[in-house]
Amino acid sequence: MSEAKQDFGFAPEEDVPIPYMQRIREYYAALGYPTPYRWAHYAEVPFQPLGRPLARSRVTLVTTAAPYQQGKGDQGPGAPYNAAVKFYEVYSLGTAEDHDLRIAHLSYDRAHTSAADPNTWLPLAALREAAARGRVGELAPRFHGIPTNRSHRATIVKDCPELLARCQADRVDAALLVAN
Repeated sequence: MSEAKQDFGFAPEEDVPIPYMQRIREYYAALGYPTPYRWAHYAEVPFQPLGRPLARSRVTLVTTAAPYQQGKGDQGPGAPYNAAVKFYEVYSLGTAEDHDLRIAHLSYDRAHTSAADPNTWLPLAALREAAARGRVGELAPRFHGIPTNRSHRATIVKDCPELLARCQADRVDAALLVAN
């Protein structure tokens, strides 16, 4: 059998990743920004290995989801992009209770994703369960939300130091980033 007749289980030719990086560059150019958008891409990743096993570590969650804001338009599953609910400051909420977070302020592929499952942007229940089973040492008392205003400077100079200070205050060993 020729290689052309074998499909090897491959996806159809038209089933390709969405070229979101190019789409973002084109979007910013259309807005009139003179410099093409540059993705943060580090030659050396600024992370370090855990100092102790995960089963003995205090873990927190970091999300880009936003707390629901009543009166600011549709924010439910499948809602169109809603810039009115963006946030610009790091926030922290307790991990012992559930919170109403949404992702309508983010650009994601709404044609192929419904955003109906909040566990995809805030897997807090799964982390609670992992801690209860001993997979994770313990869950930190707070999780944190970090803005997505797409400014490298604001993220590096303002948001990251604030997030780090909050994680240090909670004596966190590891943070699980759930970027949406």
